Amino acid sequence: MRRNVRNWLVPGVLLCLSGCAAETGRMWNDTDASCLRKQMGNAVHSSFPLAANTCQRLTNHGFIFGEASAKPIPLELHNAPDLQALAEEYGYSYNK
Repeated sequence: MRRNVRNWLVPGVLLCLSGCAAETGRMWNDTDASCLRKQMGNAVHSSFPLAANTCQRLTNHGFIFGEASAKPIPLELHNAPDLQALAEEYGYSYNK
């Protein structure tokens, strides 16, 4: 019984942490620019505001505690002038 649990536990946890599609939102290893590009380039072709709302991190790091006082963290868009122009056009704060 224990061997069976061990054989499925690690792959199951890795599968849950990895996600399966760009539509699931920001992955743990995504940068802001890569997340935006993935969201805007998927089959749905999200607009910049939808992609930014999906990818932008909050000061409470997505936890329910401190949700009322959470503020958006500026997007890290250095080396992405096209995304900087879109962020400026739509009024999103970003770091150059």
